[in-house]
Formats: sequence, structure tokens, C-alpha cells
Amino acid sequence: MALLGGRNDSALGEQEMDANSALMELDKGLRSGKIGEQCEAVVRFPSLFEKYPFPILINSAFLKLADVFRVGNNFLRLCVLKVTQQSEKHLDKILNVDEFVKRAFSVIHSNDPVARAITIRLLGSIACIIPERKNAHHSIRESLDSHDGVEVEAAVFAAAKFAAQSRDFAAGICNKIGEMIQGLATPVELKIHLIPIFQHMHHDAAMATAARQLLTELAMAYPALRVLLVTLHTATQLAAAALLDIPQQIQLLLKYMHSDPRHAIKRLALQDLNLLAKKAPHVWGLQEVQALCSIVADTPYDGVHLGAMAVLGTLSSTVIAQHWFLQGGAKVALAPLQDLARLAQSCCQHDRLVLAACGASTLTNLLVAAQGADIGVSELEVVIALESLIIASSMEQSEGASRTLKTVLQSVVRLCAGLPRLGQRLLASLLAQMQAEPGEAACTQLCQALVQVSDRTPALVHGMLPELLEMYRKASRSTEQGPLLVVLASAIFMANQKVQSMEVKRIIVEPLDNTGGWTVYRIARQASRMGSHEVAAAIYANLRAHVASEHLYFWLNGLQELAQGEQALKKLSGEPPANCLSCLAEALVSCQRGMASLTAASTPQSPLNFQCEYAKLRIDTLQAFSQLFATCNSLRSNPPPAIAAALALNASSDLDSCTRIAGQMKQCIEEYQGLVRRYCELYQSAFDADPGSLRNIKLHQQSCLLIINIIETLILNQDTGSIGDCMEGGLRQVGSEAERSLLTAFQQSLQEVQNLQHKYPPASYQYISCLARAATTVLQVPLCLPRFFFQKLQSTSIKLALSPTPRLPNEPITIQSSQLLALKVEGVIQLAGRPGLFRQVQTVRLVVTASTQARPSTNNGKVAESTFPEQSQEVAPHNDYFSTHFLLAFPGGGASTVTVEASVVDADGAVWRTGPRSTLLVRSLDDSYTQGQGAQSQASGSSGRTQPPAQTRAVPGPSTSTSVGYSRF
Repeated sequence: MALLGGRNDSALGEQEMDANSALMELDKGLRSGKIGEQCEAVVRFPSLFEKYPFPILINSAFLKLADVFRVGNNFLRLCVLKVTQQSEKHLDKILNVDEFVKRAFSVIHSNDPVARAITIRLLGSIACIIPERKNAHHSIRESLDSHDGVEVEAAVFAAAKFAAQSRDFAAGICNKIGEMIQGLATPVELKIHLIPIFQHMHHDAAMATAARQLLTELAMAYPALRVLLVTLHTATQLAAAALLDIPQQIQLLLKYMHSDPRHAIKRLALQDLNLLAKKAPHVWGLQEVQALCSIVADTPYDGVHLGAMAVLGTLSSTVIAQHWFLQGGAKVALAPLQDLARLAQSCCQHDRLVLAACGASTLTNLLVAAQGADIGVSELEVVIALESLIIASSMEQSEGASRTLKTVLQSVVRLCAGLPRLGQRLLASLLAQMQAEPGEAACTQLCQALVQVSDRTPALVHGMLPELLEMYRKASRSTEQGPLLVVLASAIFMANQKVQSMEVKRIIVEPLDNTGGWTVYRIARQASRMGSHEVAAAIYANLRAHVASEHLYFWLNGLQELAQGEQALKKLSGEPPANCLSCLAEALVSCQRGMASLTAASTPQSPLNFQCEYAKLRIDTLQAFSQLFATCNSLRSNPPPAIAAALALNASSDLDSCTRIAGQMKQCIEEYQGLVRRYCELYQSAFDADPGSLRNIKLHQQSCLLIINIIETLILNQDTGSIGDCMEGGLRQVGSEAERSLLTAFQQSLQEVQNLQHKYPPASYQYISCLARAATTVLQVPLCLPRFFFQKLQSTSIKLALSPTPRLPNEPITIQSSQLLALKVEGVIQLAGRPGLFRQVQTVRLVVTASTQARPSTNNGKVAESTFPEQSQEVAPHNDYFSTHFLLAFPGGGASTVTVEASVVDADGAVWRTGPRSTLLVRSLDDSYTQGQGAQSQASGSSGRTQPPAQTRAVPGPSTSTSVGYSRF
């Protein structure tokens, strides 16, 4: 049971080797006399490039492949071609492009047309690095006139590649392609392959206009089905890429939709219209919408109806729909939208479920975008249509019905989010259909939709707890309904957040003895994420005895201890609670045990850095609250002395009457400020976290800021009013019931502080009680572990390589103090999971710092340490690779440590401290030391003894050698 990520990329038993060894092993295979071994070595190069994507290695490898391409047979050339096509993102790392092209291009003069064809395809595959090579352009033009079909097909392929990269080539080849298409001697198959080249003629407006005019003429001159399909689709691709003539292309497609009776033409026109609707919805007007609606009304084909509703659904889901309603203030302007709404309503009554679902989706989008405007269809009619489709699609057991149900439920969630007043009825419909037992897959989808709607409007699901518990009992009797159990448990936890029924734990935990371990773990994980720690602790305690791995045991044990610690906080009662210190002490003991177990569960593949730091922050936060309660209690048990009032009167400051409590409160503020900084650091390190997890961290940081604000306002008599605005801004961004509860606690505490402010003297009993109540209110909100604590949906890591590299791991780089060290920093961004799901790497910020320890002086014998100013650069990665240089000066002799730290900057400009941090040892030799060594060398030379020369290091440059020097990767 893989609870966490951390899959090892290398196969079991495969020996790990560095880049030099791997390249030498493949080079040995290339030099073999057996064709099979040569081919095996060639096809292993893409995996080598993925593992060691550094320019020196890739340059050396491609030069070797070019030699194989030059002297090998056609099969080896074909293998090299496939390797080149698979390694397209590494082509720009070839340093000696001229040498690579020279070796491969020599085959173009071969008498074998197959060899020439493979060479032409190779040139097309590397067009991104040689876009303006005139010899390659000339060879492609000549191959287009060849009498060999294989060579002509290769030339067509290369022409498309070069036309996409080179403006000069596209301008020069456009007329020739047009002549070949219009020529009578050109076969129809070749014309069909030549026409798509025009989609790359978008380098400037004049070229795009000329290409579009030629395509329009071809569409009129060659109305044959296959040619017309390719021509229309190419014109659409050209318009979408050039962002020109999109309205004209829409009109052209609508014209063929109306005039051409062939079903294939109508289907292609609808697909292209959908593409243009996604690419540029802002150019669509109500006239085009009305024209499409009239075309659909006159067509009896269901396929045309479905395609047209897909286009209209795409348009209605964009922001252009709201613009239509803003434009349509008059009744005449709203007429096309009312026609569209009536068309979608008629589609909702169709006997084909997929068409009915598409109509319902369009109708839902229009109703949400209208926001009260009259579209000719009432809200009740839309709700009835959705309810009917839910019943029809959930009762049918087929893959198409499952997709239809998913579309309908997405419309339900969208409608409830846009119009919350309709949520109660739709939730009741979902629950009623779930009770009808439509099937496991359909019931799972219905329950997922219910959870999504309830997450936005949690008050609607609280009354459904008995029905959900009964459904959970029935589902738990079957051992095959694991996903349904997890979703039902999520709905139950959400419904139980306000009700807090004690029967939930027994009903959830008891039936899990005969359920699979992964399903049980997912239920416990949902309980931890929704604050049901009593249920989570019981499940983790039972589950940890059923795992075979020691690390998984410690992981589950750590989760169970954390859940028990949070469960202890539920014992807080009273106002202010009398047992707060005992509850916090019990919670701290359990959380400390959980922290130790999580540390033991860490492995090199899954280090659990975020989990351990999050648990450590929770422990320190509880410790800070414990210290705060102890400070508040100390004022009650040990009030200020009797002369404190006189001292305060003489000092004209009421705070001087309780200097001891003021000092303790300042210490509490320092602790909370430290927690705020650490929460900020944890936030900045979680680059791959989902937005909900980041909000979770931010809210805990705001809880510390809240306590600081209350202490400064009430106790230290300082006016700070900015935290309230911060809370109100965060309240509009929350997405779950737990976040709303925590922010509601913040608002209540702030309101009470504002009511009591300036009414009593500082550190009075009323202010201390208010502070204690605020802290208790925050602690009584259950902790919900973030999703990133359990799941990493995207994974981004950086590997750094520093040059020059020492021969031995701890050996320093030796330079003269009068010289500059040229430090080359290379890095690779490694992506896993779903890259770019939440955020992408825009640039990488590299910060270089150096600290030098000079040799001890003769006076005091102490070592002086000096730190040089840091240098920083931001590098934009290209194909997940980046490199830059730094010049470092070491004017004084001594040993230095150079540290390079990487950070990630996303598209919004936010900096994420993801690491890593690499160090390099440098030894700087001053001139006096060097002269002394030289004199000693001369003296030893005169006495007949030879001394080895001093160690020197040069910064390595581009090389075609096999030696690479990236073994530590």
C-alpha cells in the first residue's frame, strides 16, 4: 500500500552509474561490429538524455550519433532519426551544430533515395536549431521535384517543419507549393499532404493573407470531399495561429454548414467552429450565434445538433456570454439569446442523453450568465430538466450514460455555485436518486456532486446526516464498493461538522474490518482533512497493525498520535476554560510522539519534509498557547503589589503597575512572531501545494497574528488596526467549512476586542479574560490537515551542478588571490505528477554567497571570517534546463565556502524557496605564498630534487570529449 509518493525511477537491481560511465557504455555498443548491438546502443540514448540533460554530454552524444548516421546503413539511420525526434527538447543543447549538420548532411549526396529521404527527415526534425540553413532549404526544394515517392514524402514533412520555423523558407516555398497543388501532374494524395503546410504561413500579416487567399481559391476549385476537408481545416488552423481573419473563417464555415449537404463537411465545420470558439470567443457576435441556431433548426441530423450545441456550450461557458447580456439591454438585443435558450431547452427533451446533457449544460451557462435577465426559460424549467437527466442517466448502465451523468452533474454544481438559492432542491434530488440505488459508479458520481455542492453551501447538507449514514451501512456490506464508501464518508464528515453526532464514529469504524486497506486509509485521510480526529485516530490505530513496512507503520502511528493530540483539545470547556493547561499538556505529549513517528517514517525517497515541519509548527503553536494561558493565569494567582498603583501614578503610565505581566506578554509576542516567520517560510517552500493547503498555512499564520494583535491592543496599549482588514480579505477567499469556522472565530474575537478597547486600564482582568477567550476560540476549531500533507499532485525539484568540479568530494578548488573564479551553475528542473497543475516555473533565482576564513594572524592567533556581498541572477529555463555564470573574487588568502541556493519564481512573480543548496570549497593563495612556493621550488631544483607543480584548475568549456564530469547527478 503506497501511502506516499517517492517512486524510484531506476529498476530494481539495475546498477546506478554516472554520466561518463553510461556514455562510455553506449559508445562501446556503437563501436560494436554487430548491427543488433549498435541499434540497442542507439535506442538507449533518449533515456540517457532524460537522466543527464546537460549540454556537454548531449553534444558529445549527438556527434557520435551523427557519425553512426554517416557511416551506417539505412536501418541505423532510421534509428538515429527516431532518437532525434524523441529528443527534440534537447536539440538546442548541441554546442557544435555545424559539425553535427556537416556529418549528417553528407548522406544527402547518396545515390540511394531512401538514404536521402531519411536525411531530409532528419533535417526537418532538427529544423528548430537550423532554421535558416540555405543548403537544407535547397535540398528540400530539390527533393520536392524528385521522382521517388519516399523522398517526396520526406520533403513534404521537412517543408512543414521548416515553414513553421523560418520566415524566409515559408515565403519562398509558398508559391512552389501552390503551383504543385494546382498542377495537373501532382497526384491527389500528394496534394492532400501539401495543403497542411499552409497552416504555418503565419509569420506576418501579408504572408497569412496570401496563404488564406490561396486556400480559399483551392476550396472553390477542388470541391472533392477529401481535398475540401483538408483545405477548410488548414484555413482554420492558419486563422487561429495568425489571429487574423477569424471572423471571415467563421463566416466561411457557417456558409459551408448551410450550403454543403455532405455530413462530413458539416461535422468538420462544427469541429473547427468549436476550435475557434475556444481560441477566440471574443470575436463571436450575436449574429453568428443566431445564424448557427437557424442552421441547427433546419437540420434533421442528430450529429449536427450535437456538434452545434457543443459550439454554443463552449461560447456560453466563456466570459463573452456575460458580455452579451450586458450588451442586450433592449428586448431586441436579447432575442438571439432567447432563441438559443429555447433551442437548448428543446435539446434537453431529446431522447439521446448526450444531446440532452449538452443542451442542459448550455442552458445552465446561460442562466448563470444572465443573473436575472429574461432568457425566455425560467429557473424552475432548468431545474426540472437537470433532475430528469439525473434520473435518466444514472439508471442506465453504460459508459456513455456515465459520461452524460458527469456532464449533467457538472452543470448542477455550476448552477448551485452561480445561483445558491437553487441548491436545496438540487441537493434533495441528488440524495433521492442516491437512495434509489442506481449502481455503484452512478452513486459515486452523485455523491461526489453532493460533496462539491455542500462544500460551497454547507448548511444544506447538515439535515441529510441520517440518510447518509443509512446509505453508508448498506454500502459497507459489499466489499467491492470502496470508492463509494470513501465519498459517502466524506459527505458524512461534512454533515457532521456542525451536528457532532457521537454515533458517527461507531457507524464509520465498525464495518471497516472487512474492507480493503487502501479504502480504509482513504477514509481515515478524509477524516483527518475534515477535522474528525476521533474517527481518524480509531482507524489509524486499527490500520497500523496491517502494514508490512516499518516506515508505513511509523507513518500511520504518527497520524494516530497527531489525531489523539487534536482530540484532546476538544475537552476545552468553560469560559475561560479551567482545564486549558491540562488539555494542552495532553495534546502536546501526543503531538510530540506523532512528530517522532513521522521522523522515523521518513525515507530518502520520501523525506516527509513538509509533514515534519507542519507537525513541528503545530507543536510549537500549542506550546505558545500554553505559555499564553500560563501568563494569563499568573496575573490572577499573583496580582501586582499594593504599591504598584502609586508607581504607575508617578510614572504616568498604567502599564507600569504590572511590569512583570508586561514582560511576559512581550515574550509571548516574540514567540508568536517567530511562528509567523516560520509559517511564512513553510508557505514559501510549498511550491507544489494546492491552493487549499496554502490557505490552511495562511490561516494558521493569521491565528498567530490575531493573538499578537490582541496582546498589543489590550495589554501593551498599542493601536494596531490592520489585522481586521486582513481577516476580512481572507474570508472572501475561503473554500471549505473548516476555513469558514476558523475565520468566524477570528471575527468574533476581533469584534470583542473592538468593543472592550480603551474601556479598562492595560492588563486588567477584563482584558486578560478577553485574550484567554480569543485563544480558546481559536483552539476549539478542529485542525484540518491540508491535502498536501497526504498528496502531492504535482512534483517539482531542481538539481544543480557547479563547475569547476573537484576531483575528490572534499577537495577544494585552488586559485590565485589575484584571479577571478568563473563559477558555472547548471540545473535541471525535474517534473512529476501533473506538471503545471497549480503553478509553473517562470524563472529560477540563483543566489551565490561566499564566506572566507583568513589564515590566523601572528598577534592573537584568531581566525577572521569575512562574507562577500551576495550575487543573484534570474534565469529562464528552456526545456527544463538552465545555466549561468558568476565571477567571484577572493582577494585575501584562505579557505572559502561558496554556497549556491536556488529559488523558483512563478508566473505571478512570487518567489518560492524550494532549494536546493549546493556548496563548493575554494582555497585562495595570495601572492606571497605563491612566491614562497616558487622560491622553494627553485631551491629544490638547484639541489637536484624535483617537486610536483602546483595544482591548477581551468574552467571547462564546451568539448566533444566523452568525459563529462556530472557523476554526482
